[in-house]
Amino acid sequence: MTDGTRSEGPHAGGPERTGRSAVVVGGGLAGVTAALALADAGVRVTLLEGRPRLGGLAFSFRRGELTVDNGQHVYLRCCTAYRWFLDRIEGAELAPLQNRLDVPVLDLARPEGRRLGRLRRDPLPVPLHLGRSLAAYPHLSLAERARVGRAALALKGLDLADPTLDTQDFGSWLAAHGQSARAVEALWDLVGVATLNAVAGDASLGLAAMVFKTGLLSDPGAADIGWAHVPLGELHDRLARKALDSAGVRTEVRTRVTSVSHNENGSWSVQVPGETLRADAVVLAVPQREAHGLLPPGALDDPERLLRIGTAPILNLHVIYDRKVLGRPFFTALGSPVQWVFDRTHASGLATGQYLAVSQSTAQDEIDLPVAVLRERYLPELARLLPGAREAEVKDFFVTRERTATFAPTPGVGRLRPGARTNVPGLYLAGAWTATGWPATMESAVRSGVSAADAALGALGRPRPSHLFAFEEAA
Repeated sequence: MTDGTRSEGPHAGGPERTGRSAVVVGGGLAGVTAALALADAGVRVTLLEGRPRLGGLAFSFRRGELTVDNGQHVYLRCCTAYRWFLDRIEGAELAPLQNRLDVPVLDLARPEGRRLGRLRRDPLPVPLHLGRSLAAYPHLSLAERARVGRAALALKGLDLADPTLDTQDFGSWLAAHGQSARAVEALWDLVGVATLNAVAGDASLGLAAMVFKTGLLSDPGAADIGWAHVPLGELHDRLARKALDSAGVRTEVRTRVTSVSHNENGSWSVQVPGETLRADAVVLAVPQREAHGLLPPGALDDPERLLRIGTAPILNLHVIYDRKVLGRPFFTALGSPVQWVFDRTHASGLATGQYLAVSQSTAQDEIDLPVAVLRERYLPELARLLPGAREAEVKDFFVTRERTATFAPTPGVGRLRPGARTNVPGLYLAGAWTATGWPATMESAVRSGVSAADAALGALGRPRPSHLFAFEEAA
């Protein structure tokens, strides 16, 4: 970048450009989505990211000879916006979905010892698609399984548009519908902790109902799981950068925005070290606290509400064994502090042995523990869960910590999440924390980018690219 003031000029590549320009602040999934959508509609776009890479909180880094994801990220078949994103960056084949939902669940709490159960779907209509799996689920009693079915039907009947759902907690609702503590642990939290980053008692009923209704009670295949079979950086940085370049977006990394201001003529000025960029529209696709610091006066009626949106951590443990100890792609556990375990051997480039990633949501009590303490706590647990690990040598053990991985989906958070539009024409918000209706997921991030781009295109008088809104229930 050079010193001085710059109005966004023509880009190479992409569709024919108009006189309209936009600056997108933030290169996570929300920002990349917004930039692609605007560029696809003929807007001249500059994307600014403070980090040296794109991808936000879903990224990779090098550790010796390995390429390591900061944490395990998955998506579901019902995540139609993220699937659109993968198609748009030509990465769908690198992050395939299961043919059919199949989740191995290992339980260590039973008196008879380690026991394997599975949550699988059949090719039957909702709710029969999960009927056989639930009927045979060994981690609940027969009576608990029957009560789970009744609660699921009650959940299916909830109206997601009812604002009072956001004021209630999911745990109380489950208790009122006959769910035992064991049922919450062995089923509801098994799904909810991974998708909401909160246990049922701490989660908004509105967000929980959205997750379960959409993922398990909408379409038989909605909950089929997908994940990247390559490092996340291959998708969210390299392929995303390639797509941005092809669309004609000017992408600047290592570029921190210091201020955003609205000019008297209606244009916008975005200040970065040594340069001021001028544009017709600005999308702030950054975390809520950073957005709060960049908002000009009057942009939101109550900007302090952004600071009242709490955050929740996710801890990831990375274990390199000298041999193969896990024979399936992933599993989840009960009766153990271990939550979800994924095999990342091939994706990381490990040549010998096996690399397991242990993903720990709701990690408030462990996020700051020393590595040595975590090693002492979790390696014996993995040996209890995986007999093959008992004789294996641990070649490496390291930890990645995301202290503000997601917004906290607490009751009442819905009224704090702003929409894409602000009170100032030409300024828009994006990020998984905005009012997408989804919890803090990659799906929510992409949907927020769509919403921001849609609002900006309407104000700029540009037609919406039809392919952008091809996914179901586009924002």
